[in-house]
Amino acid sequence: MKKVLGALLLGATIVSAFIAYSMYTNHSAKQTAAIEQKQAAKKAEKKTEKKKKPVLKVEDLTYQLKDSRTGQVMKEFKPIHYKDKDVYDQEIKQLASELAKGIDTPMQNIKMDENGSLTGGSKQIILKEAELVKNLQNLNTKQLDVKVPIYETAPNVTAASAQGIADVSLASYSTRFRPSDTSRNRNVQLSAEAINNVVLGPGDSFSYNQTVGERTAERGYQPAPEIINKQLVMGIGGGICQTSSTLFNAIDGAGLQVTARSHHSKHVGYVPAGRDATVSWGGPDFKFTNNKDYPVIIKAYANVNTGVLTVDVRTSQRAI
Repeated sequence: MKKVLGALLLGATIVSAFIAYSMYTNHSAKQTAAIEQKQAAKKAEKKTEKKKKPVLKVEDLTYQLKDSRTGQVMKEFKPIHYKDKDVYDQEIKQLASELAKGIDTPMQNIKMDENGSLTGGSKQIILKEAELVKNLQNLNTKQLDVKVPIYETAPNVTAASAQGIADVSLASYSTRFRPSDTSRNRNVQLSAEAINNVVLGPGDSFSYNQTVGERTAERGYQPAPEIINKQLVMGIGGGICQTSSTLFNAIDGAGLQVTARSHHSKHVGYVPAGRDATVSWGGPDFKFTNNKDYPVIIKAYANVNTGVLTVDVRTSQRAI
């Protein structure tokens, strides 16, 4: 009898355990299913949010063009034609050119006064247009600041480096003019005075138009014959090309680097063929750079009595 009761009790215990296990399993399955449903709902919600959130495009944004020197905003720019490469490239090249016109400033060279002291001079300021165009071609949606690359270069001359700068001649060149042609000679004289005693340190650049300035009656320049389109016509400042051509031959003889030079449209008599340097305000310019590792000084003198214009490029004895 005891054995029968024990068997019945064991059976009841097993059944109870089975029922409890089944109930636990069903509950756990329901919990797992609920969790999975919640996770699936969240994923679906995120996908929906992603679909609804607009995708940022370069052409929809506004960029701040900032001065690389100061960080100040120079212009706001919206690249609406960014996807049309040809149109966009033309647009940003024009933009870079327009910005450069308001920024670019040629170097004003230092001069030496009669007492041997250095005077004047101002730095060159250049906006690198090609670099700005490249920056605008590589816009992205994360960085809305665009660097406008502006570089400044001061004249590379000090009182110490200019000590004894007129001691030795590197090259000299002379041309002749008629002493009787007083108006033209006055123009030659004024332009020679403008370039006289200009000092160029290593790497410094020179612009004839910038140094001589605009040739106007108010500044003393006279009407005189000049060559325009192969014709000899009267113009204010006629004759100053003799000064620029004489300067070219002197600096070429000294081995300085010519960076801009144009020929006259017809032969001129004061230098051999092909050895001239025509200039005009707002037109052709004569430019060069001191590619030496020492400073040089330009000496220029027009003797209106003898009709001789001389340009001499000099430096100190210790420099060579």
